[in-house]
Amino acid sequence: MARKRTIDDIARLAGVSKTTVSRVLNSKPDVDPNTRERILRIVKEEGFVPSATATGLAGGRSHLLGVLVPSFTWPMIPDIVCGIAETIGNSAYELVLYSLNDKTRENGEGDVIDHILSTNLVAGLLAVLPGQSSKFVLRLHQHGFPVVLIDDQGDPPLVPWVGADNQCGAYDAVKHLLALGHRRIAHIQGPMKYVCSRDRYEGYCRALQEHGIPVDPALVIEGAFETPSGREATQAFFSLPEDQRPTAIFAGNDLMAFGVLAFAEEHGIDVPGDLALVGFDSISSSALVRPSLTTVKQPFQEMGQRGIELLLSIIEQSDQQRLNVRPAFARDFTRLSSSDIHEPSSAPPLRIQLATSLVVRASCGMQQRSSISSV
Repeated sequence: MARKRTIDDIARLAGVSKTTVSRVLNSKPDVDPNTRERILRIVKEEGFVPSATATGLAGGRSHLLGVLVPSFTWPMIPDIVCGIAETIGNSAYELVLYSLNDKTRENGEGDVIDHILSTNLVAGLLAVLPGQSSKFVLRLHQHGFPVVLIDDQGDPPLVPWVGADNQCGAYDAVKHLLALGHRRIAHIQGPMKYVCSRDRYEGYCRALQEHGIPVDPALVIEGAFETPSGREATQAFFSLPEDQRPTAIFAGNDLMAFGVLAFAEEHGIDVPGDLALVGFDSISSSALVRPSLTTVKQPFQEMGQRGIELLLSIIEQSDQQRLNVRPAFARDFTRLSSSDIHEPSSAPPLRIQLATSLVVRASCGMQQRSSISSV
């Protein structure tokens, strides 16, 4: 069986250095046309398939990108990774996945970051929902390592970021319930230590206030972004006197909305006849429950696409400066509108905020509820 050709073999046959071969394989412009043609001919004749790691090392820069994700079982991760993979497929890069599973958290999340820095394996890192790991990701950024965050749950760090407009999404959800005639609208918050939970609560309050409806503290309960907490919150709402109970619930995420549906089924509460319901996220199972869940759709796949494009733009900035060549992935970000970008005055990291959309299904009811009186 013939030995597999390496980049060293191609360089030897072409009479050039490995660096020159790497530059040709990565479509760099500063290679003599005759030399480029000779290398490509030898690559084809020898059936050489380049290794992303080898060509990156030979060219002085890795062509692997790290993607740091929480547990792969989180329902939004497949859509985000799908967007990442779609974009990577059109580039010269490949992915290395790092997961913050339970064992990793026990051993220390900082160990993963230390490993990324010490191995010098990847050219940059896309951190998805890093949560408590944000401080470690910030450390990478402070070392000059290219980093982009997707939908960070903590306070905005000084790191390039891509996420959704949680406040507007919540506002649209509650405004829809108001248009259906509801006035006693409860809200199950996500954990208020997260910025997204606070933003969704602000959107809920804004919609009520615009309709002259004061926020009733008895109709706001903090949940845990998990199904049991949605059930517990609904139980508390329906423990109120009958005339004080909500006619609609806006849940801070779909999993908590599933808890509302479970409680309603157990206690003979008709959804949407007795209780309208809207969730947030539009995970795939939201269309499969009965009744199907009206929910705010986060553009998870687009988050993955825009996040990896931004990371590639940052990584290739060094090439732009050296060769005065515009990075291919920079083009989309120079045309962003002011509503897409939020840059703190104290520091200017790029923040791309994507629009959400309301997906109307059966759980909220389709008709105006004229029988519901105003408070």
